[in-house]
Amino acid sequence: MKESQARAILAQLSQGPNNYNQTESKLVSYIKEDLDQAASDTIQSMAEKTKVSTASISRFVKKIGFSSYRDFSMALASYKQKEAPLDLFGEISDDDNTKAIAKKVFSGAQNALMMTSDALPSESLDKALNWIVSAKRVGFFGIGGSSIVAFNAYHKFLRTPIDVISHPDYDIQLMQAVKLTPQDLAVVISHSGRNDDTLFLAQKLKEHQVPFIAITSFADSPLAKMADIVLLSLAEEVNYRSESMSSLIAQLTIVDTLFTLAGSKLPKATQAVVDTMRDVIEGTRRDR
Repeated sequence: MKESQARAILAQLSQGPNNYNQTESKLVSYIKEDLDQAASDTIQSMAEKTKVSTASISRFVKKIGFSSYRDFSMALASYKQKEAPLDLFGEISDDDNTKAIAKKVFSGAQNALMMTSDALPSESLDKALNWIVSAKRVGFFGIGGSSIVAFNAYHKFLRTPIDVISHPDYDIQLMQAVKLTPQDLAVVISHSGRNDDTLFLAQKLKEHQVPFIAITSFADSPLAKMADIVLLSLAEEVNYRSESMSSLIAQLTIVDTLFTLAGSKLPKATQAVVDTMRDVIEGTRRDR
């Protein structure tokens, strides 16, 4: 497995404990505590040090995307050889001044974009693009911070010939969702993929046989498991932030990517829409 793929998977390990049972969490802690040691371990030595069976370790490395323990070990070794200096992505400390904090926040955003780019398979993007441009209508859904991403997507795709819907109010989102049909498409955004309201909306989409794309940070989340296509937004967060802001930036960039792909797929029709909108907006400015 390539170093970039290893970096993306290691970012998933950093996203939190909700995706792992007690045994898996023990392995995650061991790996993150000393990547050098984990990279040099055999499966037997890791089992001895963590008190986890070799069978459980084998199942774990497959769960996080590796075909074998050997591939996992090689990817860790490759990652360590090319890893950036720790101070670029270190957590914010009490001693950090304004410049240091700003640098770490920007570095976190850059890191999120790099990891997300590495983890986005072209096949998934191509499939998502084909579904978007062929759908009768596309709905964008998100709650809380994710509603920002959903409305941003709606605002951008208004510039294409694609029929799109979105709304910040959750009840209206539910009403929009149940009106969609199997000929339509939904894009559901959620950082955790575990919000109960988001999952209820996703369940209604499934009941109405509406295909949907999930943009989330957790490949093993309930939302990801329900979705037809999953586009992962990955980030290594710094502390003192209750929301996953770096992941939000990655989600916005995924939306930008889908919009750009759609515009490239439908260039003439998109340009015609853009020209019409520009004329209308310019007209209102002249009138004032």
